[in-house]
Amino acid sequence: MGVEEEFHVIDLESGALTPRADAVLRRLSRHGGDFTQELPQSIVESNSGVHASLDGLYVDLSASRRRLDAAASSQGLAIMAAGAAPIARLGAVHATDDPRYHAMTEEYRRVADEQLICGAQVHVDIPDRDTAVRALCFLNPWLPPLLALSASSPYWLGADTGYASWRTMIWQRWPTSGPAGCFTGAAEYDAAVSELIVSGVISDPGMIYYDVRPSAHQQTLELRICDACPRVETVVLIAALFRALVVDACAHAEAAGGTVCGDRHEWLRTATWRAARSGLEGDLIDPATRRPAPAPDVVRAMLRRLRPTLEAYGDWETAQSLAEDALARGSAAHRLRRAASDDDLLAAVDLFLAETRGEDWSGRRRAGSRLRATRSRAEGLPARAFWR
Repeated sequence: MGVEEEFHVIDLESGALTPRADAVLRRLSRHGGDFTQELPQSIVESNSGVHASLDGLYVDLSASRRRLDAAASSQGLAIMAAGAAPIARLGAVHATDDPRYHAMTEEYRRVADEQLICGAQVHVDIPDRDTAVRALCFLNPWLPPLLALSASSPYWLGADTGYASWRTMIWQRWPTSGPAGCFTGAAEYDAAVSELIVSGVISDPGMIYYDVRPSAHQQTLELRICDACPRVETVVLIAALFRALVVDACAHAEAAGGTVCGDRHEWLRTATWRAARSGLEGDLIDPATRRPAPAPDVVRAMLRRLRPTLEAYGDWETAQSLAEDALARGSAAHRLRRAASDDDLLAAVDLFLAETRGEDWSGRRRAGSRLRATRSRAEGLPARAFWR
């Protein structure tokens, strides 16, 4: 398995999103590594190595975050793992100077202009593409709980949206987002993708943005539904659960042969909406019953269902411990709102920056945010003027 993480580049002085990803990447390029730029000039992507163990993945992701932090902090910047940056302004960030991104901006206009969001994608090896494509039906119902675990984007342009993952609402505006369909195998799936390209709505297979998809370049299934996660432990938990889900789904797909799924799928989008709205702090749609149930109950039921596979990979104790910790802490969206309520939105930004660096949140961080607010007042500026 491997992970792609997207990070916002934040100006340390204002706490706001800034279009300086190129400056961070230039500093990183001196020392090598697998880092790239995304559509907006404010996002850096990190690509992990391939790992068989959760420990190896954790060490890799933590090291990448340290390198990113060092490259950013030397320039008065910071790196934030979150579905959306709490403090941002439309029009302040333009597309990266790349022909593909320029074409996307011209075609999709405001949808592309507002793509100021970050995700965490998990890749898991598959036996073959036919099995992987048939496994999509078995995977789809279990993806919304993973979204709930990752939810980290309650604020958009400085305002509370009421959602745990507003990134999901932004993401679903793309024409090929949402749950994947059912296909008898790779040939049928590839034909459907080709048909979408011929329609002119998308330009290449990389623009298939389903919640889970067969990779266009690797022999993997790729999870795409999740927000970027401030805590690296959350990413490791999601990777463990997704690997177990893929292993089980592929086994079901092989047993079913080429049979086309006869299930109804309209409920999947509602389950995704519910997870984006509530995170871990409300009900989710239980994939087993399709009825509302408290998020902790759904997560624990998923763990029990996956326990044999998690044990087979040596992941059970780690996954169970990380899941219970995540449920006890609450979603990142909940933690962000609590920090903003206790202090202000700049303090909430400090929380996510600290968690991205692997630090624990403390009163010391809140005091630092007040100092910056005080400095803004001393300069004759309203304390929150930079994000309004």
